[in-house]
Amino acid sequence: MPVDPRLRKIVDTMMANPADRGTLDSWAKQAGMSDRTLGRLITQETGMSFGRWRQQLSVVLAVKWLAGGVSIQQAAADLGYESVPSFVTMFRKALGMSPGRYMAERQFSSKATSAEPQDRG
Repeated sequence: MPVDPRLRKIVDTMMANPADRGTLDSWAKQAGMSDRTLGRLITQETGMSFGRWRQQLSVVLAVKWLAGGVSIQQAAADLGYESVPSFVTMFRKALGMSPGRYMAERQFSSKATSAEPQDRG
C-alpha cells in the first residue's frame, strides 16, 4: 500500500467504493495532480503500473470477501465487473486459477495445516 498522503486518499476512496472504475486521469484530478504524476507515484511506491496495482487491490478485496462467504457473483458485482466471466478471467490471470478453485485449495490447505500434529517439544 502506498504511503504518500495523496495516494492514501485515492486508496481509501477505492476501498470505500471498489466498483468505481475511474481512469488514471479521473483519479489524478481527484487527488489534485496530473495523470503522469499519479502514474509515477504509483510506480515509485508500489513497483506496479496504476492498472496493475488496481487489479491487485481488486484481487485482495475479492479474496477477503470470498473467504468471508460472499459469492463469486457478488464479489464481481461489488468490484464493478459487468460480468462474472470477466471477473473470473482477471482473477485467473492474477492468481493462476479460478476464484472457486483458489478458495477450495486455500480451505484444503488450512484444514491440512490444522490437522498436522503439534510439536510439543
